[in-house]
Amino acid sequence: MAKANVKEQIVTTSLQLLHSKGFNATSVQDITDAAGVPKGSFYNHFTSKEALGLEVLQRYTEGVGQMTALLRDRSLPPLQRLQQYFARMIEGNAANEFQFGCLLGNFSTELSNQIPAMRSAMREAFDGSSAVLAAVIAEGQQDGSIKSDAPATELASFVNDAWQGAVMRAKAEQSREPLERFARVVLGRILS
Repeated sequence: MAKANVKEQIVTTSLQLLHSKGFNATSVQDITDAAGVPKGSFYNHFTSKEALGLEVLQRYTEGVGQMTALLRDRSLPPLQRLQQYFARMIEGNAANEFQFGCLLGNFSTELSNQIPAMRSAMREAFDGSSAVLAAVIAEGQQDGSIKSDAPATELASFVNDAWQGAVMRAKAEQSREPLERFARVVLGRILS
C-alpha cells in the first residue's frame, strides 16, 4: 500500500514544477527527483503524468478558491470585495516576480488541444470562478455600486478573460503594469 505522504510530496512538488516550468517541459523523472522519491513511487499513486496534472490542477483551483472567500464576505460592499480580491491576486503574482502566471491559464495555452480531460477540468474551473464573480457583480448591480446593466454572467466572463490576458502579459513582460492596467480599466471604469 502506497503512503499518502509520498503522494502529497509528489503533488506539492509537481504543483511548483508544473507551474514554473510547464507541463510538457517537466518529466516524471524531474518530478520524482525534486520530490526525493523513487520513480516507482510516482506510478504507485498516478497512472500517468496526465492523471497527476489533473490532480495538480484541482489542487491549484482549490487554492485559488480559498482566495475567493473575500468575494463572499458580505460585510464589505461588492465593488470593494472585487477591488480587494484583485489587489491580492496582483500581489500574489508579484510575489513570484510575475514569472509563473496562472497555472490555469498556462495549462490552457499548453494543454487544451492535447488532453481532453484537462480541457474539461479547465473549463469547469473557469466557469466556477466566473460564477463567483457573477454573484458579486449582480450584488453590485442591485445596490447600484456597479452601474453596468450588462448581464452579470457576461461581465464576469469578460472580467475573467481580461484577467487571464493581463496575467499572461505580466508574465511575458515580468511587470505588474498589465495587472495594474486591468485594475484601472476593469475595476475603475467597466465595473464602477
